[in-house]
Amino acid sequence: MRFRPCIDIHNGSVKQIVGGSLRDETDTARENYVSECNADFYADMYRRDNVRGGHIIILNPESSSFYNADVEQAKLALNAYPDGLQIGGGINAENAYKFLDMGATHVIVTSYVFKAGRINYDNLDKLKSEVGREHLVLDLSCRMRDGEYYIVTDRWQNYTDVAVTPETLDELSGYCDEYLIHAVDVEGKATGIEKKLAAMLGTWAKIPVTYAGGVGSFDDLKLLKELGLGRLDVTIGSALDIFGGNMSYKKVLEYMNDK
Repeated sequence: MRFRPCIDIHNGSVKQIVGGSLRDETDTARENYVSECNADFYADMYRRDNVRGGHIIILNPESSSFYNADVEQAKLALNAYPDGLQIGGGINAENAYKFLDMGATHVIVTSYVFKAGRINYDNLDKLKSEVGREHLVLDLSCRMRDGEYYIVTDRWQNYTDVAVTPETLDELSGYCDEYLIHAVDVEGKATGIEKKLAAMLGTWAKIPVTYAGGVGSFDDLKLLKELGLGRLDVTIGSALDIFGGNMSYKKVLEYMNDK
């Protein structure tokens, strides 16, 4: 299990939010933390600590008046830590390579691939052709409905008809280098992980999978390692002290290095 850091950008600021609270039409979200620092502050910290493979997420849609400010923050981070971070948020086949040229190792994509509630293979093939499987992360962030975890799109606001199952993971793994999976119902709440989801992902784990959502303590980290059979990487946001939480960022790094 590796720690994957994050830099979430909303309305031109680095923030931690409650994941399910985003609203595009008003550019609002329930905020856990709004940083006074720019994104390069965090990227430089991750670079100095040699923590690789973290992700930048742009949380405003391209139609938002804040989108350009979000991209400027992302540029700061990628300049501070070139070839150390991935980026997601509004990525498509037309703009993906721009973000790789900025210094991202991978682009992270959900909504472009899942259209009208299902997998759009034309878009998926375009994206793979444009950037290569080795530079693509599929974000299969999901919410529980009718006893299954369904992929949600458009900044986690809309359900698809595609469930996160071993069969889905098998089907899509030929298109991407990694998966990023937010458990949206607990994202930003630091109230514990989605145990059923973690166990299923750990049992599969044929390519790297990063789990995000609900980690609020070192007991949660231990449980995630156990349920995920040590195969899942983890992102922690709101719970970290660098984002106003109670978990020491430095102690998380120590915990990962000791395990």
